[in-house]
Order: sequence, then structure tokens, then C-alpha cells
Amino acid sequence: MVRAKLYLEGAGPGRAQQSQCRRAFAKFFEAAGVQNRPGAEPCGGRQEAFDSFCIALKNNVSAIPLLLVDAEAPVTEDHSSWRNLKTRDGWGRPPGAKDDQAFLMVQVMESWFLADPGALHRSFGPHFSDAPFRSWPALEAVPKQTVYEVLEKATAECKHAYRKGDVSFDVLASMDPVKVEAACPHANELLQRLRSL
Repeated sequence: MVRAKLYLEGAGPGRAQQSQCRRAFAKFFEAAGVQNRPGAEPCGGRQEAFDSFCIALKNNVSAIPLLLVDAEAPVTEDHSSWRNLKTRDGWGRPPGAKDDQAFLMVQVMESWFLADPGALHRSFGPHFSDAPFRSWPALEAVPKQTVYEVLEKATAECKHAYRKGDVSFDVLASMDPVKVEAACPHANELLQRLRSL
């Protein structure tokens, strides 16, 4: 059985939040039908995630290293993840890295949340508002600032308003991957890769 380790952007330096991040991704992947779930390694910032991925790649560890970071902006349709990372961040594809080892959350992880308003209702309770939501024909084209504004407005009257960190991982754990994959092609690419392990 091939093992993989996912070096991902997210979670602060605290062990509690890192554990919460690992659990959230594990639950999301399990719900998506990923049999051979990767170990999730929350690295904090995107640069730290890339650096950790490069170290793992160079050290030729037994688990296949995979990289998962926010795109932070639209992704050109004909761009691979590596090409997008080169254009946006100046990150060249490291020696030995394959096309199927870099993945993007487009434009940010929170974009996935807009794909499943029902899960957001369950997470935030009766004061959650659908009013800020729109019928976006291409969810990955919605600017990241708009995504954050929608979540802030939708949860403004809730007991706990949306914020990155603990709340975001609780929400991720409750998402329906089928809805996320249908609305976010890059999420589908990631999950299809993980299912192939």
C-alpha cells in the first residue's frame, strides 16, 4: 500500500490547532471515500508548507509528499498547479516533483465552504443567513475577499462568527465532499489523486 503525506497550508504553531486541522482533513477525506488517507501535516504559512514539501522530497521519505496550498487568486485554465505556483509565488517545481504532487485550494479553503451552505447552517445554527450567498456559476472564480465577506456577513448574527483557525477546521470537517467536488474542480483533482493511492 502506497502512503502519502500532505504538507498543507494552515493552522498556527499551537499543537491543539494542528491536531484539529489534522482531524478535520481526515474526516473530510474519509467522507470523500479516500481509503488510503494521507497523513496531514499542517505547516502554518504557505511558504512553510512549500519548504516542508521540498525537504520531504529531497529526503526521499517512504511516504509520497504532496503539497496543498491556497491559490490566493484565480487560476488560469491552462495552468497546472506548478505553473500557477511559479507564476504567483516564484516557486519552481523542485527536482523529482511530479505534476500530481501539487494541489491548490482555489481560491482559498473557504471557497469549499460556499459549496455546502447546509453544512454551514448546521455549524453556525439558526442565526446563519443565506442572504449573502449567490448562485455563482464558477465558484473558483469568486475572489477570496468576496468569499471571506460572504462568510462574515452570513455569520454576523451567530453566537460564533466565522473566523479562520478553529472555526474553519470545524466547518471543514462537516463539509459534504460531493458538493465541494461538484463546485470546485481543483478539489476534485486532489480527491481523485488521493483515491488513486
